[in-house]
Amino acid sequence: MFQYAIRRILISIPILLVVLTLVFVVVRVLPGDPAVAALGDQASKEAVEALRAKMGLNDPLWLQYLKFLGSLCRGDLGTSIISGFPVAAQIASVVPYTLELTFLAVFLGYLFGIPLGISAAVRRNSFVDYFNRVFSLLGLSVPAFYLGILLILVFSVKLRVFPVVGGGEFGDIEDNLMHVALPALALGMMMTAYVTRMTRSSILDIMREDYVRTAHSKGLSDRKVLYKHVLRNALIPIVALGGLYVVVLIGSSVMVEIVFSRPGLGKLLVGAIKQ
Repeated sequence: MFQYAIRRILISIPILLVVLTLVFVVVRVLPGDPAVAALGDQASKEAVEALRAKMGLNDPLWLQYLKFLGSLCRGDLGTSIISGFPVAAQIASVVPYTLELTFLAVFLGYLFGIPLGISAAVRRNSFVDYFNRVFSLLGLSVPAFYLGILLILVFSVKLRVFPVVGGGEFGDIEDNLMHVALPALALGMMMTAYVTRMTRSSILDIMREDYVRTAHSKGLSDRKVLYKHVLRNALIPIVALGGLYVVVLIGSSVMVEIVFSRPGLGKLLVGAIKQ
């Protein structure tokens, strides 16, 4: 397992290098001058040239590329030409909000998804099974940002239970939870759908195994067989699913953070694109 992890990490290095190279080339090929964007169209030619020299834009392309890679290796992502603050510091200030939202969504996905998947598998082809399957299909089909808007209309505008926008303060646990509840629920519905479908299919596969039939033949109750033998083995792919879909949820959190005007990587990214 350790060797496999090391091998995968080594394979990702050239892929990451290719991606970084493409980003570097595309940014410099696209029309527009960062110095003009920072100073404005009315800036003098001397001021623009001075800023270009300060930013290293007058250096040869190969030298800019080497400086670019060297800065990345040191963890230096540069300084924003709009705000004037280091980019790494801006990212570090919003990452906790995105991670909080993502992992809380994963928690809600397991909290609701596993019981729903178990009930669907145990009562296969019954009303409960059909209902859970339709519910999980809706969770996969309805965009998280659209569900977030509906949650705001119901729980914030109509019922006034939760705040409409913002991320809350990490120092105030109650305030923080009140602000993260609706975004996490909107994002957690997607995770719940994945976990429900995976739990149902995994339990149905395990229930066909010989050792499960042997446990039934020994006179064990259905409940004991389910939780002691079936669910224990079915949880392996279910837990692995969480690690895979954390990345998916981080990507989906972009629109959710915008809908709830919540500080995070998504809002920072969109703001940077607009600027």
